[in-house]
Amino acid sequence: MVLGLARSGLAAAKALSDGGAEVMAWDDNEKTRDAVAAEISLSDPASMDWRGVAAMVPSPGIPHSFPKPHPAVDRARAAGVPIIGDIELLGRAQPKARYIGITGTNGKSTTTALIGHILKAAGKTVEIGGNLGPPALGLEPLGADGFYVLELSSFQLELVDSLTFDIAVLLNITPDHLDRHGDMAGYIAAKKRIFARQGDGAVAIVGIDDVASRDIAAALRRDGKSRLMPISVGGDAPGGISTENGWLVDALDGSAERVLDLAKAPRLPGTHNAQNAATAYAVARCVGVSGAQAAAAIRTFPGLAHRQELVDTIDGVRYINDSKATNADAVEKALACYEAIYWIAGGLPKAGGITSLAPYFKRLRHVFLIGNATGEFAATLDGRVPYTRCGDLANAVAAASDRARGEQTPDAVVLLSPACASYDQFPNFEVRGDIFRQLVGSLPGAQPR
Repeated sequence: MVLGLARSGLAAAKALSDGGAEVMAWDDNEKTRDAVAAEISLSDPASMDWRGVAAMVPSPGIPHSFPKPHPAVDRARAAGVPIIGDIELLGRAQPKARYIGITGTNGKSTTTALIGHILKAAGKTVEIGGNLGPPALGLEPLGADGFYVLELSSFQLELVDSLTFDIAVLLNITPDHLDRHGDMAGYIAAKKRIFARQGDGAVAIVGIDDVASRDIAAALRRDGKSRLMPISVGGDAPGGISTENGWLVDALDGSAERVLDLAKAPRLPGTHNAQNAATAYAVARCVGVSGAQAAAAIRTFPGLAHRQELVDTIDGVRYINDSKATNADAVEKALACYEAIYWIAGGLPKAGGITSLAPYFKRLRHVFLIGNATGEFAATLDGRVPYTRCGDLANAVAAASDRARGEQTPDAVVLLSPACASYDQFPNFEVRGDIFRQLVGSLPGAQPR
């Protein structure tokens, strides 16, 4: 039984069917069901016969515990049907391959893509996906020489029961998805599952610059079942990778050695990307890539769409698409990179809003508010930073461009970094970022595309 027929669910249903399973599928959205009815057998979980069902595979976004399980999950459990995810199924289907899992509150996508970029440059056989790009069961089958590099959300990790990651990465932990996990303890517990079942030969790579991750690293070190590699961009990381005065420092073999001037990796700006680069470098070293090879590949990384993506420079103003920044912690990473910011923010707000960003308000020349968060964000900014209620993204881009070009501020940046989910006005953050690109492309003086 496959529940939810968006990207990962549809791939799971097709892969299971191709593998010879009898698949029953369902989505609560009638339009989604109608779109796939010709190729997938649909069964309403409210009325189907659960006897003989081998497993339920829910899409990651469907609640299976807190705050309340989906009714179909309750029916499956009442019938004794196991609840598993597509990542688990990939592990069962491709047991000989090697698995590199990457999780954390922020930086997962960039780190996952960067690891894949380095390993491909080194001639490794790699498939990249999971929470980023192709869903797990849409990836190509790999043998013992292949690496699955998988971005993993906390939702996905909760549904992994037997797969062991050869290299497990935890970048950082800050509050997120608390409505789904109940509290920070529940969220941290989900993230820690990436290290479950690791033993001799496995590697745990952990960022140690936040308290929760540092505590997890200490527990892993005491446990001693896997090799721990710490990552730090704020201090020393004996036996791991750190940064010093803008350089990546390799201490994996004991003595610390500068290996990469991060200024030569232009698509990885800011401290947060230094952590991503350090982590990807550590993974590469673990699978036999030399330090020199890894550093060279990091320098050529093209970056990711919607993550501080430079869209264009018009009349000296840079336009940055950071649509993926859906919470304040992610936005902080962008605000720290620029000095004269015309900020486009708003959407469907998350707990905490933007109050934590106050230390960066001095960098803001003007704020352009959109979406449902407008009132809340305006209250936070009132009397501290000038702002305009723009309503939608088109108005915000036009207003930000006019003001930035009119004021002729040196190093001006028009930054879309919303600190919000997109669902009030857009289907997802990708569409929001794509529309931002289109709007910038229509501005006077924009480069032809």
